[in-house]
Amino acid sequence: MGAKRRLDAPNARAGDCSMSPVMNTANRHWILARRPVGNAYAEAFELKSETLPALSDGQILVRNKVLSMDSGTRMYMTDREDSYQPGTPLGAKLIGTVLGVVEESRHPAYKAGMRVRCYGQWADFSLVEPDTTYCTVLDGAHADLKEYVGIYGANGWTAWVGVVETCAAKAGETFVVSAAAGCTGLMAGQIAKARGCRVIGIAGGAAKCDLLTGEYGFDGAIDYKSADVEAALALLCPDGIDVYFDNVGGAILDAALANMALFGRVAVCGLITNYIAQGPVPGPYRFDQVLMKRLRIEGFFSPDFYAREPQFNPELAKLAAAGQLRLPFEVSTGLEATPAAFTKLFTGANIGKVVVEL
Repeated sequence: MGAKRRLDAPNARAGDCSMSPVMNTANRHWILARRPVGNAYAEAFELKSETLPALSDGQILVRNKVLSMDSGTRMYMTDREDSYQPGTPLGAKLIGTVLGVVEESRHPAYKAGMRVRCYGQWADFSLVEPDTTYCTVLDGAHADLKEYVGIYGANGWTAWVGVVETCAAKAGETFVVSAAAGCTGLMAGQIAKARGCRVIGIAGGAAKCDLLTGEYGFDGAIDYKSADVEAALALLCPDGIDVYFDNVGGAILDAALANMALFGRVAVCGLITNYIAQGPVPGPYRFDQVLMKRLRIEGFFSPDFYAREPQFNPELAKLAAAGQLRLPFEVSTGLEATPAAFTKLFTGANIGKVVVEL
């Protein structure tokens, strides 16, 4: 996608002691104190406090209302140099998508009181340079702010692009999605179902599988914790998988590759197995199936299509209005809850979208 775009630049300015404070207000914020090992986020994050600095030209101050918890943020916490985002330096503020209200502005396009979505800090307030942090002024369509990181945010757009464009899923095809009870996977499965696909979800635990088939209309579900996924896919997809929407990589990807139909498509949306691994993840061992079955595999990354929000949201709204697209929220309250909320993404403790409300 070309040159990598650093999203943590405002963090350095926020800690610049040469800047005079804009108000006598303390700002609590999470920093990356240590590189996390596995899912030990409580040991890796530290909560700090500082006095808010004065704004520079081109910046805005956002009072955070909602912090979006996204598994891809895990890559920011590594020191990898080959990722889609340079790693967060130790001691720097942790960042992610935030929703909030502009408290003060020194940017001509943003006024105090506006509701915005942007990359900001996991903090009470975010100091943001809108021109470099994908900042968007939110419309008035949804009174509940968190809807803008649900169906009408990057996860919803990702599900749409993966199903409709990357894989071009068509009526009558067999569509399989991993992490199917998570935010993006759950929406991808529903969008594929609305397009007339036969949809199989892979999730962790019998309760999640029952929810997929009973509540969300999936045609089948596989509990990866108790089933042989490759064998279960062979049973549920006797004619092969036409479309595989991958959120996890690893052994689940291998199981899907072994069951792909001729000329099948694989959309690589996420690689949770790789995010939490210490060192390279071996495989996929079934990569030869790409040739044997003439598969197409394509990775895609949501910032590549953020600018297309006006195109996506009306389409997603139509599905939601028709009852074909729904998304539950897993809500934690208070900035202190951030490490535990983030952990849910990797331990299977959530269904749908995980957010922290401040």
